[in-house]
Amino acid sequence: MTTGSLRQADPVLPVSRGPLSAAVLAGLRGAASRMPSVDHIDPYDDDLHLALYCCYELHYRGFAGVDDGCEWDPALLAVRAELERAFLRGLRRDIVPGTDVAAEVDALLVEPVDAAGVSHHLRRDGELWQLREYVAHRSIYHLKEADPQSFVIARLEGPAKAALVSVEHDEYGAGDPDRMHSRLFANMMIELGLSDDYGAYLDAIPAAALADVNFMSLCGLHRGLRGALVGQFATVELTSSPASERLVKAMRRLGCTPTAIRFYDEHVEADAVHEQLIRRGVLTPLLAAEPQLAADIVFGIRASTLLASRLEDLLLDRWRNGKTSLRQPLPPSAGR
Repeated sequence: MTTGSLRQADPVLPVSRGPLSAAVLAGLRGAASRMPSVDHIDPYDDDLHLALYCCYELHYRGFAGVDDGCEWDPALLAVRAELERAFLRGLRRDIVPGTDVAAEVDALLVEPVDAAGVSHHLRRDGELWQLREYVAHRSIYHLKEADPQSFVIARLEGPAKAALVSVEHDEYGAGDPDRMHSRLFANMMIELGLSDDYGAYLDAIPAAALADVNFMSLCGLHRGLRGALVGQFATVELTSSPASERLVKAMRRLGCTPTAIRFYDEHVEADAVHEQLIRRGVLTPLLAAEPQLAADIVFGIRASTLLASRLEDLLLDRWRNGKTSLRQPLPPSAGR
């Protein structure tokens, strides 16, 4: 088994992408800075999402040279709130509201016959460089897999909490650190000749990938969005098993090692089980106890689907034109 270090160095601060991220990064370095207005900014903007991602990372691993006290700095929290409002404003503008959770879940379980997402492309005729790029994109979530969703545990009660913790227990390796999904993902990165350092590809990752992860953190850190976070988690758990199976087939076709393949192989079976736990163990009792959360759950499902689609569209469009989907190309693989 490929094994990385148990304690890595803190990630370094990224390069700014505009005035918003420049202001946040200056604040993290202890310098005074004026926050530009976000009133008319594109809610999916690169600058906005890097700034928001850096604010959220204070609640996870932090950054090298940044005081841990910044996590609760009132000025940075005020900035984060402005960024969140801009992001949420855009999502609510682009998502049709609804309250029928059962219909939404049923729709997630049906794949169109003509589906053509990233996993379909990689299974059929994707190239190794495209697989490596996809893994780099996903690293900003999977190297902390399940951490954003863990924030919602304290915000649930009774059966819904117990079932969600059961799913999280599996995500964290069921007590075995070598089976933690984040560890399996790191092992895959090493096998593919990528760095498994946390945050290693932050400067290369575009807004579409950042927004997907920022939505998880946004919902996890706000009690008022707990229903949306459950909807986001349900979307991932209900749809990832077929996609993981296609990625396993893609990696075998490309000659990847068993250690590289293990991450997605694990998700084929695990997420099929999690689907039932989420539907019957989390959603059913949660809606019975708090029926007013139905609209938020649907919002979480639709927002997660929208953001995932935006990322897939970016990757497939760039790859069709033979271009990198990252802000800067990866170095050649030195993996197996």
